[in-house]
Amino acid sequence: MSDTSASTAIRPFTFEFPEAELEDLRARIEATRFPEKETVEDQSQGTQLATVQELARYWAKEYDWRKVEARLNSYPQFITEIDGLDIHFIHVRSKHENALPVIVTHGWPGSIIEQLKIIEPLTNPTAHGGDASDAFHVVIPSMPGYGFSGKPSTKGWDPERIAGAWGELMKRLGYTKYVAQGGDWGAVVTDLMGVQEPEGLVGIHTNMPKVIPPAIEQAIITGDPLPADIVLANDEEKAAVEQLDFVYRHVYYAYMMGSRPQSLTGLADSPVGLAAFLLDHDKASLALITRSFNGVSEGLSRDDVLDNITLFWLTNTAISAARLYAENKTPFFGSKGVKLPVAVSVFPDELYQAPKSWAEQAYPNLIHYNRLPKGGHFAAWEQPELFVNEVRTGFRSLR
Repeated sequence: MSDTSASTAIRPFTFEFPEAELEDLRARIEATRFPEKETVEDQSQGTQLATVQELARYWAKEYDWRKVEARLNSYPQFITEIDGLDIHFIHVRSKHENALPVIVTHGWPGSIIEQLKIIEPLTNPTAHGGDASDAFHVVIPSMPGYGFSGKPSTKGWDPERIAGAWGELMKRLGYTKYVAQGGDWGAVVTDLMGVQEPEGLVGIHTNMPKVIPPAIEQAIITGDPLPADIVLANDEEKAAVEQLDFVYRHVYYAYMMGSRPQSLTGLADSPVGLAAFLLDHDKASLALITRSFNGVSEGLSRDDVLDNITLFWLTNTAISAARLYAENKTPFFGSKGVKLPVAVSVFPDELYQAPKSWAEQAYPNLIHYNRLPKGGHFAAWEQPELFVNEVRTGFRSLR
C-alpha cells in the first residue's frame, strides 16, 4: 500500500447485517401487494407475475443471505477514500510469482456479486485448469453508489471520473503495471481508462465492446435512416444495427434512470418491486432468470440472482446506483478512441454482437477478438469458465 496518510488510507472492511434487517426484509416480502397477471402470454410486458411470485416465495421462505455474506467476507475487502468518496473493493493477490494485476468493473443491475465466480480461477489458475503463468492479482471495486461504496451527494460522478478514480486506486495499491476489464457500465469505465491511459495500464479487455461508429449510433438513437455515406460491409454489421435498434427501443429502464431516478423511490421501499425492476434488464437475461425460478439452472441459479438483489436491498442503493445513468454524458455503445491494446470477447446473448470489422476500427491495437458459443450480458456470472479463459488468452501477450 503506497500511501497511508489519513486521507488516502486503505482500511480493512468486513460486514454483517443485523438479523433484524433480514427479518424486516422477509416481512416486507410477505406483505407484498401483487398486481394482476399480465395480459399477454410472453414477457413483452416485462417481468411476469408468476416469476415475481415464485421469486418472492423462495426469497422469504428458503433463501439464505448469510451464505453469500460469509463468501464475501472470506475475501480481503477494503475501503479507501478517493476524490472525496469512499470506494469499497475486493483485493485478492495470487500466490504465483509474476501475476498480472487486473481491475474488474461490474455494471448495472449488477455488483461485485457478478465477479465472485472468477476470483479463484484468476488468482489460482493451477487449481482451475490453467498454468501459473496465467495468474492475476484481482481488484474488484464497487462503483460509486453501488454496494458498500459511498453514495455521491453531489453531481459529477460520471464514468470518466470513475475511470480516473480506478487509476488512482491501482496506483495507491502500488501496481506499476496492470490491465483492466469490464462489462456493461464497467465496459464504459474500462474503455475510458483506456482513453485516459493512467500510468501503469497496459491494456484492457471488454465483453461489451464500445465499437459503434458514431454516425450509426446517432441514427439509431434518433430513429433516422443511416446516412447515405454509411455502407454496412457484411452480415455481422447488418445484424448489429438491427440488434442495437431493438435495444434502443426497449431500454425504458435506462431512460427512466437517466432522466428521473429519484422518482423510482418505490424501489427503496418494496423489495419485490426492486426485484422485478432489476430482473428486466434485457430480453435474454430475463428469459434466463425466469427459467432459473422455474427450476432450470443454466448459468445463473436462484441464489445467484437473489444474492445480487439482496445486496441492493440491504445497502439501499437502488436510487444511488440509478443516478449513474443520469450522470453519463458519453454514447453508451460508441467508440471512445482507445489506443492501448484491447482484447474483445463477444457473447451470443449480449445486447449486440460487435462485428470484428467495427472492433478493428474502434480499437486500432486490437490484440484479441473471439465470438463465444454461449453466454450473455452477465458473462463473468453466467459463464465463468469461458470468461476466465478469455481474460487469460486476451491478456497473455501483455505479460
